Amino acid sequence: MTEAAPRQAALGEEELRTLDAHWRAANYLAAGQIYLMANPLLTEPLRPEHIKPRLLGHWGTSPGLNLVYTHLNRVIKARDLDALCVWGPGHGGPAVLAGSWLEGSYSETYPDVGRDAAGMELLFRQFSFPGGVPSHVAPQTPGSIHEGGELGYSLAHAYGAAFDNPDLLVACVIGDGEAETGPLAASWHSDKFLDPVHDGAVLPVLHLNGYKIANPTVLSRLPEGELDALLRGYGHEPLYVTGEDPAEVHRALAAALDDALDRIAQMRSSAREDGITERVHWPMIVLRTPKGWTGPAEVDGVPVEGTWRAHQVPLPGVRENPAHLRQLEQWLRSYRPEELFGPDGRPRADVLACVPEGARRLGSNPHANGGLLLRDLPLPPLDDFAVAVDKPGTALHEPTRILGGLLEQVMEDTRERRDFRLVGPDETASNRLQAVFDASGKAWQAEMLPVDEHLDRHGRVVEILSEHLCQGWLEGYLLTGRHGLFSCYEAFVHIVDSMVNQHIKWLKTSRQLTWRAPIASLNYLLTSHVWRQDHNGFSHQDPGFVDHVLNKSPEVVRVYLPPDANTLLSVAEHVLRSRDYVNVVVAGKQPCFDWLTMDQARAHCARGAGIWEWAGTENGAEPDVVLACAGDVPTQEVLAAAQLLRRHLPDLAVRVVNVVDMTRLLPHEEHPHGMTDFEYDGLFTTDKPVIFAYHGYPWLIHRLAYRRAGHPNLHVRGYKESGTTTTPFDMVVRNDLDRYRLVMDVIDRVPGLAVRAAAVRQAMADVRSRHHDWIREHGTDLPEVAEWTWGG
Repeated sequence: MTEAAPRQAALGEEELRTLDAHWRAANYLAAGQIYLMANPLLTEPLRPEHIKPRLLGHWGTSPGLNLVYTHLNRVIKARDLDALCVWGPGHGGPAVLAGSWLEGSYSETYPDVGRDAAGMELLFRQFSFPGGVPSHVAPQTPGSIHEGGELGYSLAHAYGAAFDNPDLLVACVIGDGEAETGPLAASWHSDKFLDPVHDGAVLPVLHLNGYKIANPTVLSRLPEGELDALLRGYGHEPLYVTGEDPAEVHRALAAALDDALDRIAQMRSSAREDGITERVHWPMIVLRTPKGWTGPAEVDGVPVEGTWRAHQVPLPGVRENPAHLRQLEQWLRSYRPEELFGPDGRPRADVLACVPEGARRLGSNPHANGGLLLRDLPLPPLDDFAVAVDKPGTALHEPTRILGGLLEQVMEDTRERRDFRLVGPDETASNRLQAVFDASGKAWQAEMLPVDEHLDRHGRVVEILSEHLCQGWLEGYLLTGRHGLFSCYEAFVHIVDSMVNQHIKWLKTSRQLTWRAPIASLNYLLTSHVWRQDHNGFSHQDPGFVDHVLNKSPEVVRVYLPPDANTLLSVAEHVLRSRDYVNVVVAGKQPCFDWLTMDQARAHCARGAGIWEWAGTENGAEPDVVLACAGDVPTQEVLAAAQLLRRHLPDLAVRVVNVVDMTRLLPHEEHPHGMTDFEYDGLFTTDKPVIFAYHGYPWLIHRLAYRRAGHPNLHVRGYKESGTTTTPFDMVVRNDLDRYRLVMDVIDRVPGLAVRAAAVRQAMADVRSRHHDWIREHGTDLPEVAEWTWGG
């Protein structure tokens, strides 16, 4: 059965009084932000012109969040804790803004919003107002690392923040609506990966106020024993705080926090000083208070407090409805603002008695502005890992395996400082990155069996079969000043589409805030990609994440398709050094031809797109056709096509262009990496056919290049949703990306070739037909394909 907080907090009447004063002040400020644009201290009766014309915001969750903010202040100050809080309820902005304004961190960040009457009026007016701040906790909010615009990720962010932060306490308030989401449900398992020796502590606070926008919440309606069994089954030891009487709830929450923190201190001591390796069952708090607590009990004869009606704006139409205006004034005056703020609007001493000082304040903790703590990642010389390339296209390596050697060294070089993590959904070895296990095992706190490999209670490789958790952990890790890489199968990274949306929005907004220091980029390595999923088949074939990302803010997103091992090393070095970007790197794990030496790879990646003169036949003359490629398999097919054209049409001037940085195709005005028209036209020409073999969906290339002068001449081959379990070459044939189809495209589009090269075109079509029959008889690709190398 459930367990109450096991002891009463030693709250004296004076401390109880000051805690309640802070809570009432925060509630007043939260309500004021939703409603008022003038008369912030109610120095005169409310009039319609004091009320905002558009009432936006969420009151229902705010009193509970204010309560948590107040009590976190108390324990931080009493215990001198290094702590931050992740605020999960989506639109809890009024509460967190109120707390940071009361403690002074908001005014230090935004000096025009002073801690006085004029500043209070600005605080109120700017909330959900044109030119102001959002209604949710956002990058503009001091102390925040979590975007409240979408629910489900708070607990994963909290654990990511705690990883490798041994002295940090990360409180996380989880709304009961958010608790219904899939990512949050999986996040409870994060406790099996938290190392009590090297990591900080996460204290979840499950806030049950009973309702979402219009419906009851599942966890709030579970029988108490069933809820307790669920949370204990997740591995937590819940402490319960329930009530409607403020004094009783203050005492109970103080007791629960003290108990939880005592337990955390004991668990840390046992692991760090006594060497206890037994899995820890971390405490958590279940806080059950009414939705819209202390707000209007009824409006127009229907109940509001404690119901779904309190979710957003409990008193609508205040400007037009005199009765509602009077009720709003009664509500605001019920907090007795004259006791909480002086005539000048400054919070009185009682209100600030529980507030910590300096960097201990929740709005000023440097971990919540992680760029302040970020150190450059030690990256070894790439030449130590590069593959030798004596001649292009003769030797093969697995690019991600080569990258694994580099990542192993990075992991080794950060062994002491512990500020680099590799995350992925159970695929580190599958993606050929297993060399990292020589420097760090896989984080694991649950049971270990003799048959297990590479499990490590102190590991910094983190695997769980939930892309949501990998994303959330890494975001929390980066936002608090560390580095990392997310390795994933290309098709299934789509699971985090909405999460990366939010992170990109966070980065874009943060770039506009001078006080937020740049953080390490969010780096994706997408492998096991569309063209080499011949064993898994159609379900594992989807290259569309690139399209999704390139729809987003151009100042933040970057996409790279390195064609071989050395270019992957060069791209990896670049993205791991970068700041404030989302970098998507698509690279193969299967054997791939080596095209460029390390020096050539560096130069080519720096250009982002360039001519491979050794592969073409233009010999300084104007080309008849441009063969362009982006991606490892398309590059191989283009070079094979170029070889066929050299053999069968030796007088044709062919230019080969390889693109590594996809954003180079955009106009310079649209993206910082984009080419000017002069650069683009010089590379692709304005009037010659361009046959472009692309890794993903072909229409993306058209979208990127549609404004270019030569766009009418651009013909793109790529993935056309034609997949199955088949041979590697059959995948490209099925999607018309194969070398023979590319040669046919050249013949079809270069003026004069349709008649002159008709026999060549027919020969190419015949090979495709023979391929179809061969694979069905032999189960392997044609010998001339399987044994192909670049012969020049």
